[in-house]
Amino acid sequence: MPQEHGGSIRDRVAYAPIHGRPRLQLPGGARVAVWTIVNVENWSPLGPMPRAVLPPPMGQPLLPDVPNWAWHEYGMRVGFWRFLEVLGERGLKATFAVNGTACTLYQEACVAAQEAGWEFMGHGHVQRPMHKVEDQRAAIADTIGAITDLTGKPPRGWESPGLTETDETLDLLAEAGIEYVADWVLDEQPVPLRTRSGGIVSVPYTVEINDVVISAVQQQRSDEIFQRGRDHFDRLHLDGAKTPRVMAISIHPYLTGVPHRIKYLEMLYDHILGHDGVVMWTGAEILDWYRTQVPADAGTR
Repeated sequence: MPQEHGGSIRDRVAYAPIHGRPRLQLPGGARVAVWTIVNVENWSPLGPMPRAVLPPPMGQPLLPDVPNWAWHEYGMRVGFWRFLEVLGERGLKATFAVNGTACTLYQEACVAAQEAGWEFMGHGHVQRPMHKVEDQRAAIADTIGAITDLTGKPPRGWESPGLTETDETLDLLAEAGIEYVADWVLDEQPVPLRTRSGGIVSVPYTVEINDVVISAVQQQRSDEIFQRGRDHFDRLHLDGAKTPRVMAISIHPYLTGVPHRIKYLEMLYDHILGHDGVVMWTGAEILDWYRTQVPADAGTR
């Protein structure tokens, strides 16, 4: 597989426009499969924060960065538990994208996610871009091991911190037994990707219905996740009459778990649940469904 800059990425995925593919079938003729990804991360107070809500005073960065570290820590002390309640009240199960080190650092939250029946997905060992990880193979193995120790089974999916990958990340994930990834935000249906040890599946993730983009990057109004999420879903439901679509809702406890945003997440779920033709699944359930529809080696030859 070519390793020149940019070449290996295009070699991994075939260009296949959605209108020309064989029609997939969701159970009961459903139009949209919706999955929720709850992201739980370890932000070390010893280094620069992965993102910030408050700029450094007079432009002088300080360590420890107490206000921005505490901004995130609030999510694990308070916001996460709102997510657990909102999803539980509606009988929904999330895919739990978790740093390996968070399994012990935030053990009570992780155990609560397991008891709620959520699917665990690897999300790096700590919250650090993959190109900054010295030994990716070891970090992937350590993450899988931490999740396995907690839940009794290895994760099937992976979301890299910040959706970052190097040229070898996908190969290392496949070799470690990961079956699907959420880094490749390029479609509304699952897509097969090539690795040096066989295929892996991209399950549609999102940078649009994602509270990092909405709230932390674009700094939109508190109701944007509802407004944008509703419009996004409505169009997928319309298009899903021709061929099914996948919608991802990506949330973080320190962002959507705050008091002034949580009701808009509730409103989004209630809007979606008010429609027929919808299945509320985890990433692994979407993967298993896709495998019933498409041959295992499709798009990887």
